[in-house]
Amino acid sequence: MDGEKVSELRAFVDACKSDPSLLHHPSLSFFRDYLHSLGGRIPPNITSPEGAVGEDEIVESDIELDGELVEPDDGPPQKMGDQSIEVSEENRNLDEAIEYLTEAILLNPSSAILYATRASVFAKLRKPNAAIGDADAALLINPDSAKGYKYRGMAKAMLGKWGEAASDLHVASKLDYDEEINSVLKKVEPNVHKIEEHRRKYERLRKEREERKKEQERQRQRAEPKAAEKQDALLEEGTVISIHSSNDLQTKLKAAARLHRLAILYFTATWCGPCRFMAPVFKTLAENHRDVVFLKVDIDELGDAAHSWNVNSVPTFFFVKDGKEVDKVMGADKNGLESKILIHAAKS
Repeated sequence: MDGEKVSELRAFVDACKSDPSLLHHPSLSFFRDYLHSLGGRIPPNITSPEGAVGEDEIVESDIELDGELVEPDDGPPQKMGDQSIEVSEENRNLDEAIEYLTEAILLNPSSAILYATRASVFAKLRKPNAAIGDADAALLINPDSAKGYKYRGMAKAMLGKWGEAASDLHVASKLDYDEEINSVLKKVEPNVHKIEEHRRKYERLRKEREERKKEQERQRQRAEPKAAEKQDALLEEGTVISIHSSNDLQTKLKAAARLHRLAILYFTATWCGPCRFMAPVFKTLAENHRDVVFLKVDIDELGDAAHSWNVNSVPTFFFVKDGKEVDKVMGADKNGLESKILIHAAKS
C-alpha cells in the first residue's frame, strides 16, 4: 500500500478525532455510510457556526432508504409523434396500427390497456364487433377500465344497441370523463328516450287492451246468469213448447240441462196419422209432469234437426238428460212413453 496515502489517512483520522464534526461534511457521506456498515457510531454535529451548542437546534440525520436503484438511461430519446400534425385519412394507417397492437397483445396478453387501445382503433375502423370483443377482454382483466367501457359503448351505438351503449358510456364517464364520451352520449340518449317512450306507450296500450278484455269478460259473466234466467223462463211448465229453429232447440236443451230437468224431444209431422193420435197424449203428459220439459219439432220445418238426431220415422220421442240422450220411444206407443217418463223423471 502506498505509504504516502496511509500517512494522509492517518492525518485525516487524527483530524476527525480532534473535531468529529468534520464527519458531517456533505462530501464525506460515502465515508459515513461505510462506518455505519461496520456498526460504527458517529457523534451528532452539535457545533454551531460560532462554536457554541444551540439548545433548540434540530440536527437532521441521514435517511436509510430501501430498494434497488438503477443507473439513469442516457441513450437516445425514443420516437415520439408530432402532436402539431392534423390526423387525416391520408396520413393515418389504422390497419397497420392494428397489426402493431396485435403483436404487442401477443407479447403481453394480460394487458387491459392494449386490448382497450386496439378496441379504439377498431371503433375508428367502424368494426363494432371486433371493438366489443377487445373491450370485453379489457374489462375481464380490469373491470374498472374506462377505455373498455367507452369503446364498447361506442361500438354498441354503431349497432343500434342504444340502451346498452348508454349504460357503458355512463360508466366510462364516471370512471374517466372526456369530451368524446359526452359527444357520443348526446347522440345516444335521445334514441334511448325515444325507445323508452315507445315501450311505455305500447305497454300502456297493452294494459288498456287487457283491461278492456277483463271488463268484457266481467260483463259477459254478469250477463250469462241474466241470459240463463231468460232462457230458463222460456221453459214453460205444463205445456208443449214448439221449436222453430236449431238454435232455439239447442237453447232449450241447454236450459233444461242447467236446471237438471228431463227433456223429451218429440219429432212429428203434420201428414203423420200416428202423430195426430199422440199429439193430445203428449199434451196431457206435459200437464201432468210439470217438472219435465216437453219439446216438439216438425221434421218438415226443421229437417236439419231431424237429420242430426237420426230420425228415420215419426213419431219419435228422445229422452234427454244433462244434454245427453238417455232413452227413446219410436212409434205411437202411449204406454211405453208414459212408463219411461215415470222412470227417468224419478231419477231427475
